[in-house]
Amino acid sequence: MTGIVSPDGEKRLVVVSGRAHVDLAESVASELGIELVPTTAYDFANGEIYTRFGESVRGSDAFVLQSHASPVINKWIMEQLLMVDALKRASAKTITVVAPFYGYARQDKKSRGREPISARLLADMFKTAGADRIMSVDLHTAQIQGFFDGPVDHLWAMPILVDYVRTRVDSTNVTVVSPDAGRIRVAEQWAAKLGGGPLAFVHKTRDVRSANKSVANRVVGDVEGRSCVLVDDLIDTAGTIAEAVRVLKEAGAKDVIVAATHGILSDPAVDRLQHCGVREVVITDTLPIEDDKRFEQLTVLSIAPLIARAIREVFDDGSVTSLFDGNA
Repeated sequence: MTGIVSPDGEKRLVVVSGRAHVDLAESVASELGIELVPTTAYDFANGEIYTRFGESVRGSDAFVLQSHASPVINKWIMEQLLMVDALKRASAKTITVVAPFYGYARQDKKSRGREPISARLLADMFKTAGADRIMSVDLHTAQIQGFFDGPVDHLWAMPILVDYVRTRVDSTNVTVVSPDAGRIRVAEQWAAKLGGGPLAFVHKTRDVRSANKSVANRVVGDVEGRSCVLVDDLIDTAGTIAEAVRVLKEAGAKDVIVAATHGILSDPAVDRLQHCGVREVVITDTLPIEDDKRFEQLTVLSIAPLIARAIREVFDDGSVTSLFDGNA
């Protein structure tokens, strides 16, 4: 069946998907025990997008799943906006935008004059299109939740990542490392879940005038002879991560595991990660990982069970926070 109907028959849950990451959408639907709503979507010769749903969504609680994946991130955002508009005009009762990776999340403030706050603009666009709610995984900064005039469900991939990493390290000899001072709070939470070991962070400098450019200078904390778990929200070109691994190895780390939620893996990320000396790179499938981006040290964990549980909690008027033991 293509939807879930509440026991009293008053509510109906449906999931629709754009074309950016159909595998994830199908996995989420499978976890919910339903099928995706049949959808037609294609591009016109001039690049414009057409989308239409193959069955009625009138009166439904609709969840529109689309991850904002490169290299055509703007295309996928536009497609999701059009799907939201189509749902609104087809009389869906509520519309939730599910963006496992939220595009433009790194542009969440003005670092210099005459810059946009693009993450806020994106939230405004979804609201204007007709979205009632947004659901995303590991936003770059929590403040993005305040950009949307409505409920925002901020899901954490940490439980999934921690459960796996715990099987790969000795809890008595592990140091959790933040790639910069700004993510120390997240590293503290990781350390607590991995047995309360010491923390460290990599001191780095970044040129705000240039994209994807930073320099790792030194590590602050106890890493000598220890297994290090380097945690971050995303890996784009892997410049920061590769430099951090190098600094940790030079400081005497026994080995390094990288754990991140979003694997953007823009060139030359794969080459950097393969040759930086990392033991393993652990990510989730919030973004599609093509075959040419997969390499020996890479492990990809499914985020579908988490998203499906969150969707069900929203539909049942339950608590999304309960999925994270009150820490969400």
